Amino acid sequence: MTLRILAAALVAAGPALAEPTVPDFAAADFTAPAENPYFPLAPGDPRVLAAEGVDADGERFTERFEQTNIGPGPVLLGVQTMIQRDRAFEDGVLVEETLDYYAADSAGNVWYFGEDVVNYVYDAAGALVGTNAHSSWRSGVDGAMPGWIMPADPAVGLEYYQEIAKANDALDQARIHALGTSVEIDGIGRLDDVLVTYETSALDPDLREFKYYAPGIGLIRADEGLSPALDDPALIFTPRPGAAN
Repeated sequence: MTLRILAAALVAAGPALAEPTVPDFAAADFTAPAENPYFPLAPGDPRVLAAEGVDADGERFTERFEQTNIGPGPVLLGVQTMIQRDRAFEDGVLVEETLDYYAADSAGNVWYFGEDVVNYVYDAAGALVGTNAHSSWRSGVDGAMPGWIMPADPAVGLEYYQEIAKANDALDQARIHALGTSVEIDGIGRLDDVLVTYETSALDPDLREFKYYAPGIGLIRADEGLSPALDDPALIFTPRPGAAN
């Protein structure tokens, strides 16, 4: 796999977010949703990203997730949401299936209204023994409120909450880390004007990720398990066209 960052090198600004913006939901207008090029919500084919790694025992493993925009979802806080289904696999085994609820406002901010999660639990022999809904949340329930998954006017250094659901252990935050980056990926080619976010959580400061978004496409890469210096990712997820189940 060939993947190169061609421009706008990612210079670490430190893992902690100072004072992330709490997006003003009361001021948002959802009467005429405007498309955000970095986070399209129109239904379409699955987008598959995968990564390979080596565990503590030296065994190789693969992880993969499939994201599919599938159409209208529930009305939350009076807003019609759109569903993005996210399925996560480890060595080909389904471990999590999530329905994420998003909506764009008239300015082009994409809001994250919640998620319904099914986590699949397996025994040591690989047999399914149960499921749970850990980390599920919906805006308007138990004090939860929506945050931005993608702002309309990104600027380097902008920090914001993506989800505000403390009762459900969901307080993810993001910072616009770079704009105008170019990325080249096997099977796709060079992608320009890429936006990079740094993501963490107020509840888990050891969570450190970069995510890369291309205009008109959306997520094209995810670097997970970054070091405190924001380098040396444990896993790098990149597109795998045609790999959906």
